[in-house]
Amino acid sequence: RDRDDGLAETDMREALQSLDPLWDQLFPAEQARVLQLLIDRVVVHPDRLDLQIRVDGLHTLVADIAAARAEPRAA
Repeated sequence: RDRDDGLAETDMREALQSLDPLWDQLFPAEQARVLQLLIDRVVVHPDRLDLQIRVDGLHTLVADIAAARAEPRAA
């Protein structure tokens, strides 16, 4: 991280870790939405892969997951 974007590393890590067990349950369209939200650019090199993440997408994902956790569960 080259700049202070207002996101705590722990919040980002927690959001991405909570997404992991849900990934296989998402419809392909939802998976595509999450990827488009998070990934700005992918550059493939012979020896590595460069992935640029959308910081605003991380903000949105963290906020969406936090909101989902705060919603009361229906009985």
